[in-house]
Amino acid sequence: MKTALITGCSSGYGLETARHFHAQGWNVVATMRTPREDVLPRSDRLRVVALDVTKPDSIAAAVEASGPIDVLVNNAGIGLTGAFEATPMTMVREVFETNTFGVMAMTQAVLPQLRARRSGVVVNVTSSVTLAPMPLVAVYTASKVAIEGFTASLAFELEAFDVRVKLVEPGYGPSTRFTSNWRSRMAGLIPEAYAPLAQRIFASLGQLALVTSEPDVAEAVWRAANDASGQLRFPAGPDAVALARGR
Repeated sequence: MKTALITGCSSGYGLETARHFHAQGWNVVATMRTPREDVLPRSDRLRVVALDVTKPDSIAAAVEASGPIDVLVNNAGIGLTGAFEATPMTMVREVFETNTFGVMAMTQAVLPQLRARRSGVVVNVTSSVTLAPMPLVAVYTASKVAIEGFTASLAFELEAFDVRVKLVEPGYGPSTRFTSNWRSRMAGLIPEAYAPLAQRIFASLGQLALVTSEPDVAEAVWRAANDASGQLRFPAGPDAVALARGR
């Protein structure tokens, strides 16, 4: 029976992905910064493990506690919306610590066992902001585009060891806590000069005909984890699929 370690499982895409893999009969290690047992089914095939992807000791402990891993899903991430001009570099570094360096650190921690067994998959969850530019998310976009380049190169690098590396690119998910947290972090990041632009952008988000749901992403991660075709990118959600087609 295969085991998936999934980061960022307290809510949203990560939580639904953990549920989906468990429903498919897999062992699941669902990691969270603040573990919550109540959000997932009670099962001998599912464990909740504490993990902060920005802390090396936490990563090492979580990987050790997980045992052999067949699939690593790097889903944990934080959002940031605001004018780049007004964004403190401390916030820029905070976003990169989780979205970019956290993904790299988790991958580096798991790769030795995958390479030694000559099997396994790493699935990195990015965003549809990598498919088409969007204003007021320059820092967030940069953190995710970095992972797209990292993943494409790593996939090539690990072919010789039969380890696959994939990208899942979710669209805009208004129903997730990630989206609400994203908005809560905007305080002070929309100067008056940028207010008209911000108002137009936020108004347009409320009128989107196509958006992404949690099951859209869980199913895309599942497809990516089980894909043997060599496909690298898996857009998730009808809006992301439409953007990928028009790219």
